[in-house]
Amino acid sequence: MIAASELILNPDGSIYHLNLKPENIAQDIIFVGDPDRVEKVTAYFDSIEFSIQKREFKTQTGVYKGKRISVISTGIGPDNIDIVLNELDALVNIDFETRKPKEILTSLNIIRIGTSGSLQQNIPVDSFVMSQFAIGLDNMLRSYQINSVSNTEIETAFIQQTNWDLQKGKPYVIRSSEILAKKFDSAEIYKGFTATAGGFYGPQGRVLRLNIQDAALNQKMDQFEYKGIPITNLEMETAAIYGLSALLGHQAISLNAIIANRANGTFSNKPYETIDKLICYTLDKIVRIE
Repeated sequence: MIAASELILNPDGSIYHLNLKPENIAQDIIFVGDPDRVEKVTAYFDSIEFSIQKREFKTQTGVYKGKRISVISTGIGPDNIDIVLNELDALVNIDFETRKPKEILTSLNIIRIGTSGSLQQNIPVDSFVMSQFAIGLDNMLRSYQINSVSNTEIETAFIQQTNWDLQKGKPYVIRSSEILAKKFDSAEIYKGFTATAGGFYGPQGRVLRLNIQDAALNQKMDQFEYKGIPITNLEMETAAIYGLSALLGHQAISLNAIIANRANGTFSNKPYETIDKLICYTLDKIVRIE
């Protein structure tokens, strides 16, 4: 039996941070970072049956072309992903009455719609990247036993090629769901290797008033390659989503609208239009998930 201090429920029986009950969510769930983006997705729905927000976590569940879908804003960063994915898993895989894991477990489909900056000149702004692999530079997932899902070979190559300082923690590499990768692939999509940073400024090589530990890190990441696979883009959630999903038995894929190119210093002049196109692309692919 899971103690009340570990599985925290609100007085109405909903899970602590998300404020959701099991019946409030669908099996197919879209993650967005910004709470304001939730309604940009659900604006395409035929109907909305449920809506709630607590802090940065906004959830709407409804129907799009006959498919029941939930959209949840995670906020920014791997620490928020730790909250969202653990609580979603609890909603479907823990009996709140007995406080015990269910004998038959449910696998959710998690699809992230995000924005990101490209690290490679050949991936232009206003394109889409589907993350085949993600490398976490944030340490969050290292709190769990991850050897069964992480790729130590790529981790070692990254540490060696970038001369990574292990005082910052050991990076982890996780693959996307191969099932969802096949369903979301198309000629419109660049296949990527996404780096997930634990912060926006120093952890992503930005310098304002503070010097950073490795001023050349972005350049090293640009040049990193593992068996022909370069790091394509940098953001703050994908590796955490992939890691926790793999550990918990869920399927996850991350799709990014590229709104900046760090390699050539460009930024999209139509970022909202690009994000909107990715939303439509994602919804139409979800409808085809069996």
